[in-house]
Amino acid sequence: MRRRDFITVLGGAAAAWPLVARAQQPKMRTIGVLVRAAPGWQRFWKSFPEVLRELGYIEGQNIRFEFRSDEGQMSRLSELATELVRLKVDVIVPWLTPAAVAAKQATREIPIVCALCGDMVGTGLVESLARPGGNVTGSSSLNPELAAKAVDLIREIVPSAHRVGVLTNAPDPFSKQFLKQIQLAGEATGTVIDPIMIHTTKELEAAFPAMDISRADAVIVQPSLPTKQVAQLALSYRILAICTFRDFAYDGELMAYFADEAEMYHGVALSRGCASWRCLLRTASETLR
Repeated sequence: MRRRDFITVLGGAAAAWPLVARAQQPKMRTIGVLVRAAPGWQRFWKSFPEVLRELGYIEGQNIRFEFRSDEGQMSRLSELATELVRLKVDVIVPWLTPAAVAAKQATREIPIVCALCGDMVGTGLVESLARPGGNVTGSSSLNPELAAKAVDLIREIVPSAHRVGVLTNAPDPFSKQFLKQIQLAGEATGTVIDPIMIHTTKELEAAFPAMDISRADAVIVQPSLPTKQVAQLALSYRILAICTFRDFAYDGELMAYFADEAEMYHGVALSRGCASWRCLLRTASETLR
């Protein structure tokens, strides 16, 4: 081959190399993350990308994130979920039940993998835990039985406690099962349960003077409420309080009762979630059929 012909062939091959490299690169998948800004979301957001890295999915290389938080305003979740759908993300990962419900209402096509939800069957997110159906799956670790256990713990720590207030987040679909299980536990232990449905910040602030008048011995708090504010109010009125997330105890309240969240997020992704994530990120539209 003449030198001129060799240079021409080499030049053509060099020009083709980037095209070959681009053809071999995997498609960048987009994960939409939607969180209810309750205590604990920071640990989820720290753990979740770490777990995906262990599975070989690295931000900026083969996945990217679209992160959305309601910033404490639960009414924004619907708008934020619709925005993620409009961006055509490959999968939506909601954290807490209100975020999951908003995601399901926004799309019946994009796969939804719940990071932490309460009673996914009772709230209508899935048909059953064994066969979710539709486009929703994930972890249902925040179950109403944990709320019922709070009644037992209060009676164990304060044996004289006989009246317990329950602050429930009225717009949260999980609130019905949350309250139901606490009421059942109250019946079983002879504890008077005073449910207080919270719709607004003003109602939350008014709840504590009311519990002070009714002489509540303690209060159980639904975790999707602004629990930092609840902790401050409980301290001010000297009412013992219990919630799910450990931040609540760090804020000065009686206790928190839940699983190790970091271990839970890793366990779900690395065992049951491992095959699901690979499937989701390769063929997102077919994952849950």
